[in-house]
Amino acid sequence: MNKSEKKISSLEKASIKLTEWIGTPQSLVVHTILFILIFSLYFFGVNLEEILLLLTTAVSLEAIYLALFIQMTVNRNTESLEDVEEDIDEIQEDVEGIEGEFDEIQDNVEDLETNLAMMHRNVQELGEDVEDISEDIDQIQLDEKEGDTQEEKDRKTLKNIESSLLRLSQEMLAIKKDLNTVKKV
Repeated sequence: MNKSEKKISSLEKASIKLTEWIGTPQSLVVHTILFILIFSLYFFGVNLEEILLLLTTAVSLEAIYLALFIQMTVNRNTESLEDVEEDIDEIQEDVEGIEGEFDEIQDNVEDLETNLAMMHRNVQELGEDVEDISEDIDQIQLDEKEGDTQEEKDRKTLKNIESSLLRLSQEMLAIKKDLNTVKKV
């Protein structure tokens, strides 16, 4: 059973209400009236020593009960503080968990940024290879105009195509590797 859900007896409820009332201005007025009434007993023929004995006894009993009420209040406040400490501990654990998850997300974002930079570099290299192939095609067309023999033109064309395809296949493997890395993240 949770401490906040603990069933409070009627005696505890009464003591809580009395403790709360004792610290009010109404309590001060009631105590003042009682003290005046006790001292006014002198005018009704009660001996002063008996009045002082009655007053001392009443004040002593009241002091004992006030000490008990104060201790009860301290005990309730201590229980309440313990509940708050438990709540703070739970919140602290939650915050630490969130911080760990945030660090993990931040690491994943950094990995993604690195992978995107590598992919960007590979795309740029592919663009350069496409430009090289275009230049090779232009060179082949220029060579045809210059009058190379068909066999020499074919050999140059094949050599250019082979080197371009080799570069393209290497670039494609690098991009595939980068994509696999991104998928893992």
